[in-house]
Amino acid sequence: MSLLIKNGRIVTAEQNYVGDIFIEKEKISLIGMSLNMEADSVIDAKGKYVIPGGIDVHTHLDMPFGGTTSADDFLTGTKAAAFGGTTSIIDFAIQAKGTRMRDGLDTWMKKADGKAVIDYGFHMIITDLPEAHLEDMSDMVREGVTSFKLFMAYPNVLMVDDSTIFSALKHTAKTGALVCMHAENGNVIDQIVKQAVADGKTAPIYHALTRPTTAEGEAVNRAIALSELAGVPIYIVHLSCNDALEKIDEARDKGLPAFAETCVQYLFLSLDDMGKPGFEDAKLVFSPPLREKWNQEKLWAGLKKNSLQIVSTDHCPFRFKDQKQLGVESFTKIPNGGPGIENRMQMMFDGGVNEKRISLNRWVEITSTAPAKMFGMYPRKGTIAPGSDADIVIWDPNKEHIISAKTHHMAVDYSMFEGRKVKGNVETVISRGEIVIQNEKFLGKAGRGNFIKRGTFGAAWS
Repeated sequence: MSLLIKNGRIVTAEQNYVGDIFIEKEKISLIGMSLNMEADSVIDAKGKYVIPGGIDVHTHLDMPFGGTTSADDFLTGTKAAAFGGTTSIIDFAIQAKGTRMRDGLDTWMKKADGKAVIDYGFHMIITDLPEAHLEDMSDMVREGVTSFKLFMAYPNVLMVDDSTIFSALKHTAKTGALVCMHAENGNVIDQIVKQAVADGKTAPIYHALTRPTTAEGEAVNRAIALSELAGVPIYIVHLSCNDALEKIDEARDKGLPAFAETCVQYLFLSLDDMGKPGFEDAKLVFSPPLREKWNQEKLWAGLKKNSLQIVSTDHCPFRFKDQKQLGVESFTKIPNGGPGIENRMQMMFDGGVNEKRISLNRWVEITSTAPAKMFGMYPRKGTIAPGSDADIVIWDPNKEHIISAKTHHMAVDYSMFEGRKVKGNVETVISRGEIVIQNEKFLGKAGRGNFIKRGTFGAAWS
């Protein structure tokens, strides 16, 4: 099956030009001007942007948490991602305490098998790391799982101590893998939460008010210090506030390889969006929580100057009516997470490019190219070049769309951005040369997504 895309404005992290793209055998075969090739299908992309498919490196599909399981599985979640212009994701396999990492990977591979619509990879969440299991990390790297997530939050559930973090970091020096850190001081937050509950402060907004920015900043600083001691890079996930961003800036000014992502919700939502009557605020309960609005411009500035390299979603959706309601008596029982996998590219284009906060090239970089480089997929993915996977989005910069739970494809009954009008949206999505979305219609099929065996961190960032 061959495909010719003609007359589009090809936009990568570095380039912006009008040209044609010829695709065959799942790869980009040729790029040129006025290509005259015979192809099974031809798309005229005149007036549209032709960009590398989005890559969301932080999703939680079919994930058990808080007494329930995230609402999107690998079928609904990857289908929604595709509708939003994302053609690859990296999800999280979880090592249950007392088990081997292989068990966790096998479990998540089965969750994705036969369901994923687009390509997918995994990070491994480490919850238990005795010395005898350090070699498990090397096994994962050989399998193409080249990044590991550790938690400084959620005591007695996912949190590990500094010794475990340091052991994991030291081992990555041998393999070239990357540690991703959920950086919040879980023990301190736990004490603040207990006091709030004792004082009768149980409404959803207290989830945010009991997780102060100082607790995030301290944990980011500690994670960087541990990585410096180990002599390896560190990647901070879902950075939400200026207190944490300042620690990244300080480290990078010292020449340390400290990297971080932020998420769409922290760029567009704040504590000002909470304080609603009843239980509505539960829709915006995730960790780290929403912050005071002034943090948003600091995060945008961090994206502009590359203190923050990536925008992801931390997509971990729970239905409002029957899942978030588990915490109706206390915010401590509300499942943490929100839906965003379908809206990332729209929000970053409309609120970033259209609002002149970032350039068109930077939009592509933070949503596709930098994720591919950071997590060992470049140049196979994250760019438009001969030999790369034909993961391509044809983007209509003038197409308007109103974000709503009534029309989105995520398996959840609300949207964090309900009613927001965006300008710029997907027209066609191509995954490995196959059209999976066209004119708001799904043309793919369950199970066509492939596991991405990733390389290590160092190659693209050396």
